[in-house]
Amino acid sequence: MELARVVGQAMATVKDDGLRAAKLLILVPCGADGLGEGDRYVAVDTVGAGEHEIVLVARGSAARATDRTKDAPTDAAIIGILDSVAIGGETTYRKD
Repeated sequence: MELARVVGQAMATVKDDGLRAAKLLILVPCGADGLGEGDRYVAVDTVGAGEHEIVLVARGSAARATDRTKDAPTDAAIIGILDSVAIGGETTYRKD
């Protein structure tokens, strides 16, 4: 799993049946401080995430382990929305 920040939404009216009614969000990987650090990618949203939130992402075969994505051709799924991140007892990120 990895941390990522939601930076946008991808809209597709024509897509695989396994992705019907799925919200597709554009993410950028980020560090524990919430700052982006990598190439953007698209993930299926399984938890109702919104723009600018820091999310927990499952990639690869783990992305197809949720009820929402088990029949979907995806290799990235948002599986959680973070409220805070603490490392070594120090909070590095807190949701506003």
